[in-house]
Amino acid sequence: MLWYASYGTNLDLARLTCYLAGGTPEGASLGCPGSRDPSPPRDDRALTLRGSVYFSWESPSWGGGVAFYDPEPVLAEHDRAAGRAYLLTTEQFSDVVAQEMHRPPGVDLDLAELLETGTTAVGPGRYETLLTVGVIDGVPVVTFTSPASDVAPELNPPADAYLATMGRGLVAGLGWDVSRAASYLAARPGVGDHRTENSVVALIA
Repeated sequence: MLWYASYGTNLDLARLTCYLAGGTPEGASLGCPGSRDPSPPRDDRALTLRGSVYFSWESPSWGGGVAFYDPEPVLAEHDRAAGRAYLLTTEQFSDVVAQEMHRPPGVDLDLAELLETGTTAVGPGRYETLLTVGVIDGVPVVTFTSPASDVAPELNPPADAYLATMGRGLVAGLGWDVSRAASYLAARPGVGDHRTENSVVALIA
């Protein structure tokens, strides 16, 4: 077992459930085959990650940018990121990572290097750099993100449905009110100048 720390659309349990049990997330165009083990998470916890969440790349399913985690933010005002940790089996976590890269699930990841050193790369893809970001009840907390680069990422605003899904996760999973969730999301790098806090409130509501 391990804790998977989500910081993007998987903050919303309904969205994560599509990776576990299969289905198409609300607002997305591509479905998920699901995990070999479709069971729901054994537990979940709200947490705060040291680092920044920003939006970049282009999602083939949602359109617009997707969320990435930077554990070493340049700007001090972005040195904390909201997260939601789910207690999963290694098999489930492996299948979630595979589906995030639009690959078929079914192969367990070798997490020995990750658990020993705190980081490992399971491929060159956008979500194939794995990081250990903490411990809960003696169980490691891990996440995945884009490979580190000396070049600043090209930011890209997320689609409305993507941002709304994150907002629902912050409200339902972390217990935030809509205003707090909207303020947090509107301030993330890459959200875009046209997205005000009020406009994000409307998306979530």
